[in-house]
Amino acid sequence: MVKRIGSTYRKSKFKIQQTIRERGKIPLSKYFQTFAKGEKVGLKLQGNVTKGRFNPRFHGLTGRVTGTMKGACYEVIIRDGNKDKMLFVHPIHLLKSTI
Repeated sequence: MVKRIGSTYRKSKFKIQQTIRERGKIPLSKYFQTFAKGEKVGLKLQGNVTKGRFNPRFHGLTGRVTGTMKGACYEVIIRDGNKDKMLFVHPIHLLKSTI
């Protein structure tokens, strides 16, 4: 067997990277935003915050908040192929969906 080279965030530099206008101090309202049970949310990684981060392969997907919290993170259910997957995500990596 060949040993796998790299970490979880290998080849995801451009997904995690922010645009010039997004860089800088993050507003506290992003840290403390609240979500209701059943609310749709978008998953978007904030590159400068490592707390409550999910795997980069789920970046850009839409999920549903189950309402359960684990510490400061929300439990989010996403659909990956034919399976439902559960992620624990910090609110800073979540966007309220308009759909």
